[in-house]
Amino acid sequence: MTQALSLPSLELASQRLHDSEATSVQLTELALARSAAGEGPKVFTRVFHDQALAEARASDLLRAAGLARSPIEGLPISVKDLFDITGFATLAGSRLLADAPPAQHTAEVVQRLRQAGAVIVGSTNMTEFAYSGLGINPHYGTPRNPWQREQDGGRIPGGSSSGAAISVTDGMALAAIGSDTGGSVRIPSALCGLTGFKPTARRVSMQGVLPLSANLDSIGPLAPSVRCCATLDAILSGEPLSTLHAAPLQGLRLLAPSNVVLDGMDSTVSAAWERALTLLSQAGAYISHAAVPAFGELASINAKGGFTAAEAWAWHRHHIEARLAEYDPRVGTRILRGKDISAADYIDLLARRQQWIAAVSAQMADHDLLIMPTVPVVAPKIADLTHSDEAYFAANGLILRNPTLINFLDGCAISLPCHRAGEAPVGLSLAGLGGQDQRLLSAALAVEQLLAPARA
Repeated sequence: MTQALSLPSLELASQRLHDSEATSVQLTELALARSAAGEGPKVFTRVFHDQALAEARASDLLRAAGLARSPIEGLPISVKDLFDITGFATLAGSRLLADAPPAQHTAEVVQRLRQAGAVIVGSTNMTEFAYSGLGINPHYGTPRNPWQREQDGGRIPGGSSSGAAISVTDGMALAAIGSDTGGSVRIPSALCGLTGFKPTARRVSMQGVLPLSANLDSIGPLAPSVRCCATLDAILSGEPLSTLHAAPLQGLRLLAPSNVVLDGMDSTVSAAWERALTLLSQAGAYISHAAVPAFGELASINAKGGFTAAEAWAWHRHHIEARLAEYDPRVGTRILRGKDISAADYIDLLARRQQWIAAVSAQMADHDLLIMPTVPVVAPKIADLTHSDEAYFAANGLILRNPTLINFLDGCAISLPCHRAGEAPVGLSLAGLGGQDQRLLSAALAVEQLLAPARA
């Protein structure tokens, strides 16, 4: 992987600042220099160069006075271009909004990051309006995956938080904040070798965030480790920062669905998946392989486009009727599906979701967490998807399939790297029911520690 994780984890970077081995200005200058080179112009839609340096200088002064505000004091962080920043138009990866009025207020999650001392490097590129899991953007370019970057035009970063992932892998930020409606934090994390956490949606404010689906949207971090994600999640949610302890793997009860989530799995993902399961079993985890009937029903439940199409259409209908030609055609086509979803369809969907959640929850009663491959394939080549609508939509459906189960469940999930060093990045997903975030993070820390030696 090219420049993978070339800046340290949040914990190590914070320790370096505490020990006066580096300054926030130095870390920020390094991040900004990288944002201007390589993939940088395709990673960021806007870089806050002067503001970031001013924040870094202020942070160094506060730290020197013994007033560090949090574990992320002075650390460079990127935010997805869905989050309002006062004085700037929120672009959401689209040319359509380039002439929109500037935001009058900054999104609450960005406010919380700044209050904790983060240095906001810039707003990251994304799939237009967050409506795809591939990360391809015809307007601002597609940042290439670090894996096999120079071969055949490169591979997709995953989406929709594409720029977010590459900002971290290429050292333009220590961590990134993205949104996740059907996997948009976990997919790019899995395909790029990062850790990505999707919290229970209601825990993190959506104030000042351009929506895709009010029923499914959530906000979470992409970062080098589970601890990094837990730290950022506490700041984003406004919950107390606490020490994360690894849960015992001995006796951990994991449900590994045998239907749907393994369909279409390629040999690389399959090998990494089987290795991870073997290690977990050897560590004493109990893994139950069983069909989850509800998972097989979701495609038919969402056959008309689901919440995403319905709610995207509601937000976009005036724009798209007047300016459809300005949309990425592959995004516009999906939004237009929502036009034919009636109020009765929507009400039925709300009811079916609650029934579906109840069925999955009942099956989870004797298990602690779900486990599955985050994405069943390694990152496809960009060229293979840009020239064929059929290939694009087939890949998009396959890559979104597993993560979106957890959004519909209103659950929480994390993707952990489980590939060996030098191999194509592969993500292992752990997921829990809504509100089980701390249980999930504790188990994920233990699994991360188990998998780490194989990745060295």
